[in-house]
Amino acid sequence: MFQDNLTDLLENVQNGALSITDAVSRLKTLPFEDLGYAKVDHHRSIRNGFPEVIYCEGKTTDQIRGIFLVLMRSENNILATRASSENFAGVRQIAPNAVYYQQARCIVVNPVKKNQDANHYIAVVTAGTSDIPVAEEAAVTAETFGNHVERIYDVGVAGLHRLLAQLDRLRKADVVIVVAGMEGALASVVGGLVEHPVLAVPTSVGYGASLHGIAALLTMLNSCASGISVVNIDNGFGAAYSASLIIKEIMNGCQE
Repeated sequence: MFQDNLTDLLENVQNGALSITDAVSRLKTLPFEDLGYAKVDHHRSIRNGFPEVIYCEGKTTDQIRGIFLVLMRSENNILATRASSENFAGVRQIAPNAVYYQQARCIVVNPVKKNQDANHYIAVVTAGTSDIPVAEEAAVTAETFGNHVERIYDVGVAGLHRLLAQLDRLRKADVVIVVAGMEGALASVVGGLVEHPVLAVPTSVGYGASLHGIAALLTMLNSCASGISVVNIDNGFGAAYSASLIIKEIMNGCQE
């Protein structure tokens, strides 16, 4: 179905029945490829700027492998999140160059280094070491999308001097992703120190009253520091996606 529609579109351009401008608009809404258990969106990068990302939880390894096979025909830097080592073993059977980031639980296939500008970067900051797995999901996602990432880990409010020692790196970042569990106070502190967007990621790290990240989520949502946006609990991917869109706009502005 997908190939038939694409062929018809190209033939219409060739015979003059469709302009190139109209063809590009049509490409943005061309049908997906239906695998039965998944409908693979080939043109998400045209519409949204980045290709479809595979969320592995709840999928079988065979399903994940099938989606990879389809995306590998047209995409580089294919990212899968929340992947297990078993998922990776299955994917590597069809993609020997696949890379598994164990802490981040991410698989990247056909990794291609893009032109990363070290002067424009995303800082990924954690309150504690226990927050690193979520932070690594954010960092790997951002890097897969072609961004330069600076990691600043274990600088929580229990020892604020650790954060202040990194102030220069924080202030030079175009976007700061703050990952924190417990009471989630670090996002407010960082938000009061920098002039760039801060994306806060509450984590499910903490004792009973942290309520699996709800306490940190509510703290971040109620922050008195301006310029803070909050994503869902443990959603490092979502923060990195938003940060990548911000960086993309900045880089487009630099080229104009």
